[in-house]
Order: sequence, then C-alpha cells, then structure tokens
Amino acid sequence: MVPTALDQDGRRNVRVFGVTSLLNDTASEMAYWVLPAFLVSIGAGPAQLGVIEGIAESVASFAKLFSGYLADRFPRRKPLVVSGYVVANAAKPLLALTGAWWQVLAIRFSDRFAKGIRGTPRDVMVAESVPHAGLGSAYGFIQAMDSAGAIAGPLIALSLLPLFGMRGVFWVAAIPGGLCILVAALGIRETKIQPVAEPKAKPQVTIGWRDFPKGFYAVLFAVTLFSLGNSSDMFLVLRAEDVGIRTVQAPLLGLVFNIVYTAFSWPAGRLSDRLSRRAIAASGYLVFAAVYFVFAAAPSRPAIWIAMASYGLFYALTNPVLKALVVDAVDEGARGRALGIYYFTTSVAILVASVITGTLWKYYGARLPFYVSAGIAVMAAILLLLSPSTRRSK
Repeated sequence: MVPTALDQDGRRNVRVFGVTSLLNDTASEMAYWVLPAFLVSIGAGPAQLGVIEGIAESVASFAKLFSGYLADRFPRRKPLVVSGYVVANAAKPLLALTGAWWQVLAIRFSDRFAKGIRGTPRDVMVAESVPHAGLGSAYGFIQAMDSAGAIAGPLIALSLLPLFGMRGVFWVAAIPGGLCILVAALGIRETKIQPVAEPKAKPQVTIGWRDFPKGFYAVLFAVTLFSLGNSSDMFLVLRAEDVGIRTVQAPLLGLVFNIVYTAFSWPAGRLSDRLSRRAIAASGYLVFAAVYFVFAAAPSRPAIWIAMASYGLFYALTNPVLKALVVDAVDEGARGRALGIYYFTTSVAILVASVITGTLWKYYGARLPFYVSAGIAVMAAILLLLSPSTRRSK
C-alpha cells in the first residue's frame, strides 16, 4: 500500500520541494523575462520566439509523459527529480554565450526537457506525502514558493540589467540554480512505496489510455482545448512592449504577475480541498479570457499593468488546482501516467498555440491572436464546469 499519512518525511518533502521551487524559479525568471528583448537584440522576432517556446514546451511534454510512466513503475523517484534540476540549472547560464536564436532554442530545449523529467515524479511524490484532504493545499504551497522565486528573479534581473546587461543576468542565474541542486540532492526523501508488481497475463506495459475513468478524459478535453489558446507568456511581454512599456520594465511585469500568483496560489489550493476544483479552475479560465481581451484591445498602459496582475490570479486558480483534479480522477497506481498524459496533451496544444500565435501576429497583427485565445478560454471554462465530478476519497 502507498503510505498516505502526513508523516515526518512527508512534511519534509513538501517543505523541501517548496524551497527547491523557490530557488529554481528565481534562476529561471531572472532569464525568462529578459529573453524576448535578448532575442530582438540578436536579430530574432515573434516568429522565432513562437518556434523556440513551442519546441521547448513540446519536448517537456514528451519528457513528462515518459517520466510519468517511470514514476508508476519504479519506487525511486528522487534520481529523476534531482537530475532534472541539475540539467536545467547547468543550461540556463549558457544563454550568456549565445549569439543566434537557434542556440537559444538548444538551451531552452535542455531546460524544458529537464523540467519534464523532474516534474511528474515530483508531483507523484507530493501526492504520496500528504493526506488526500490536504492535496490541494500542498500543491498550492509549492506553487506559492515557486512564484515567490519568480518575484525574486525579476527583481534581481531589474537591479542587474543597468550594471551588467542581459548576458550578466544570465550568468548570475547560476547562483540560485546551484543552491537548488544542493537542496534537492540533500533534502528530498523517497516516499518508500513498494515496486509495482509485474502483470501476470500480459507482460507488455502500455500507457493505459482505456483504463482511466471518463471523468479524467472530460477534464483532459477541456484543459487541452484551453491550451490551444494558451501560447507562451512571452507574447504578453512582446505585446506590452508593443504598446509602449519599455524593455527595461519587462522584469517589473513579471514582478506584478508573480506577486498576485504567490499571494493566491496557496489559498486557491486550500479552497479546492473544500469546494469544487472544477469551478475554481473554470473561474481561472474566465480570468484568462478577460486578461487576453485587455491585451488585445490595449486601451492604455495602466490597463496592461492591471491585466498582468490579474494574469497571476489565473495561474493561482488553475495550476495547483488542476494537478489535484487529475490526481483525484485516478487510482493511486496510475497517478504518474495520468499526470504525464495531462502534461503531454496540454503541452502539445501549447506548442500549436505558440506557433499559431506567432504566425497570426506576423501576418495579421497582435490583436487577432489575443481575441482568439480569449474566446477559446470561455469555451473551455464552460466545458470544465459541465464535466463530471472526479473527486475520490482515500
């Protein structure tokens, strides 16, 4: 049996995962919010950004699918998690050495692949470390720590940009990245589940698409539809610069977004332990629709700043809640595969969305892709509300 009590190792894991998320995201966000301007400085534009982010996220989706399978089949998940942090934080500082957009693509590829390898096993370990009644709260806490790092990252980038430029920011990102690796290697504890027994009748192992309940597929369909309109957040940064917000202020956009994200992630996760997770996630989709409508219309610079803050609320209402919703929908032995399938399908949809957004922007201007994304989000919210309840008890 998989242990579900919130024992000492379980509490330790939740705290350690929170700290590693804080440090890793500090390093990531230092680079992420200056990346669009950096690409422009080396001769790239929206189309190349769409290709870079789309390919990077698609490789992460394949890695999450594979690591989800491994998380269900093998009892030791820590090596996958730690190796993911090592590769990601070794790759990010190399952005300082790039001079062409395809080199940026290679580094983003490595970073996102590493994220895919560590993400699903970590989420399974979290589910095994806490009681079911605290699942949303645990995911929300880790997400809050993650976004707290995303507050520190843009602040550090903002302070370093005038002194060292964009390449200097990339180099300094190695410091929190190295600390993240140390905390993960020394602090994470295995959840000590027993190895899954080999099947007797059919030795071959499948992903098990037909074995999941209908409620899982209903949620998956709604979330995948939404993801077809959810392109890379870098397009929001480009749009903000397009309407007059200066490049040097891009990290401040990340700061405003992540303050709201941090403030609401843990409360949203805790609320989802008591109320309908579907309703909370659907409300997040409606917030997304409103934000993208404002970015499309771009009535003023203050409106863009307010919309960016509201964008943090969208993430808080969806990211931790949807993880818990997927875990609710399946049995304990299928969590890794279910999360892997969820990450895979949504990431492939985001790949399509990023490429489409970059293409539409290039040929029809910035407004159209944002209006399209807003409309898709409204439809996905309705579908999510109409999907059957997935909550299971332990």
